[in-house]
Amino acid sequence: MSFLTHDHGGVVYHTSSILDASGLVHGFSTRLGGVSGGDYASLNFRGSGPDPDRQENVRENYRRFCAALGTALGDVVQSRQVHEDTVRHVTGADRGKGLFVTTDYTADALVTNETGLNLMVFSADCIILLLHDPVSRCVGAVHAGWRGTALDLPAKTVREMGRLFGAKPEHIRVAVGAGIGPCCFETHDDVPEAMRAAFGGGAEKYISPRGEKWTVDLKAVNAWRLREAGVQEGRMDISPVCTACHTDLYWSHRVSGDRRGVQGALIGLRREEDGL
Repeated sequence: MSFLTHDHGGVVYHTSSILDASGLVHGFSTRLGGVSGGDYASLNFRGSGPDPDRQENVRENYRRFCAALGTALGDVVQSRQVHEDTVRHVTGADRGKGLFVTTDYTADALVTNETGLNLMVFSADCIILLLHDPVSRCVGAVHAGWRGTALDLPAKTVREMGRLFGAKPEHIRVAVGAGIGPCCFETHDDVPEAMRAAFGGGAEKYISPRGEKWTVDLKAVNAWRLREAGVQEGRMDISPVCTACHTDLYWSHRVSGDRRGVQGALIGLRREEDGL
């Protein structure tokens, strides 16, 4: 298992070998290859914030990313992410929401078994995960910051894929993209206390003291919870990259605050007529 780096006309993105399957499109963006400038340079997918990026720049960045992945911009489905544990069952009625249609729901995880729908989530340090069950043919995309992690959102998404589509945890494959690591995720008591309240003593191995503060390994917590939900160790691919350590490639809220863009992760089931 490994994350592979691709460069399509300057658009630099990653794919995971764990999600290398016929009929599947996926990718994790970096901040490279877009048209935005200033605080948002260059492949930014965020249209809000202080002195927000121009919408025409954001739209062109989406177009470039989708072109790099060989999929259609009009098939993208987004959500308003609110650091909660809602899992949205995406259908054809949601096509284009967030880009061409107003998003009328909030959710930090999206799932579907319909072809031609590209689920997309965003991050600027939070953990982003892409899921695929090749047996029941369904996919999911998850945004899990520390609150979503404490709410067990990735594991909840696995359970929802089973409830909605009959997916079995042992068949599901998960790629965990670049996100803030314990090297840089230094917190006060609130985050460790949330993990302990949610998961009891099992969370302790992922929490370490650092002076009067703590560090928490969010990727490792989510991997543990996914294993507890039945996902097999050998079917998870976890990027070791910390976004706060590599701001040349990724957006980091910890480093830049609110004056920054976001990277995204996309997954979808291709239509048969796409021929890919």
